[in-house]
Amino acid sequence: MSSPQFFTAQIVISLGAVAEAARVSLPDGVDSQAVISGAAPLESAGARDLAYMDNARYGDALAATRAGACLVAPRFAARVPASTVALVTRDPYRVYAEILARLHPDAMRPASMFGASGVSPGAHLHPEARLEANVRVDPGAVIGPHAEIGSGTVIGPNAAVGPNVRIGRGCAIGAGATIAHALVGDRVIVHPGARIGQDGFGFAMGASHLKVPQIGRVIVQDDVEIGANTTIDRGASRDTVIGEGTKIDNLVQIAHNVVIGRHCVIVSGVGISGSTTLEDYVVLGGQVGVVGHLRIGKGAQIAGSSNVNRDVPSGSRWGGTPAKPVRAWFRELTTLARLAERSGRDEDEPKG
Repeated sequence: MSSPQFFTAQIVISLGAVAEAARVSLPDGVDSQAVISGAAPLESAGARDLAYMDNARYGDALAATRAGACLVAPRFAARVPASTVALVTRDPYRVYAEILARLHPDAMRPASMFGASGVSPGAHLHPEARLEANVRVDPGAVIGPHAEIGSGTVIGPNAAVGPNVRIGRGCAIGAGATIAHALVGDRVIVHPGARIGQDGFGFAMGASHLKVPQIGRVIVQDDVEIGANTTIDRGASRDTVIGEGTKIDNLVQIAHNVVIGRHCVIVSGVGISGSTTLEDYVVLGGQVGVVGHLRIGKGAQIAGSSNVNRDVPSGSRWGGTPAKPVRAWFRELTTLARLAERSGRDEDEPKG
């Protein structure tokens, strides 16, 4: 069986261009036209590869690397081998990401899995759907009446776009994703299996539970990324909103009427209950649970596996269950550890 490389570099790039992206000067005597043709980890990088390093855990790997060049944080620069060009920058990972995107533009978003242009055989477009030029639609995709899709967007195989949905330009909708009752901005990435715009979980509770019709929408603003198998419910009576530039990982649940601000980061396994608001630049670590009708302030960060059951002030860092400011959380953990240690010593002491 052959072993294909799914992502090969689309271009080569000069060391001078890498240094320019890092906003640093090349060391004296280094040829600015020397070619970088790939990117690789420290352990496997070769003479034409770019690597990066910003974590002390990989100090030994840095010292032994054979990379042609390495983006490196200042505190580790002395460990770069003489055979490797050190490009010293305060944010090596971010620069590495920029160079990687130039080398591998095809890895930036889901592409047509059928390798086709235009509307593929086996796709199902309603006659009243409107597609701008240069939209690609893979086999099995369904696009409903009065849906509108902007130029440069890719609709993956077996994806479903409901009636009246609007999808902007330069978007990528992954295989098997469903989008209904939604307005989607430009350059949005929806990974395979995501569900956007289905019912919110709304019932008038009683001896028998009466379903409450969910008549709102989902608004996804520009440059949002939504991970595989994430679900975003439409609003009950007002809209569920995902703000510009927000990045959502796989397997996240966002309930009806939730409003998420701009440039938030929401990691895998998070559940956000209905009518909660996240202001701009909020970060939720993996498996955070947020109860409904709360407000998490601008720039707040919540540690992974925490449970949030009250409002969180702007700029704060919280953690624990129930979540609290990290200093209080750490004091609590330290106190419990000391009590457990003391209790263990007491049990080990001889009796009588």
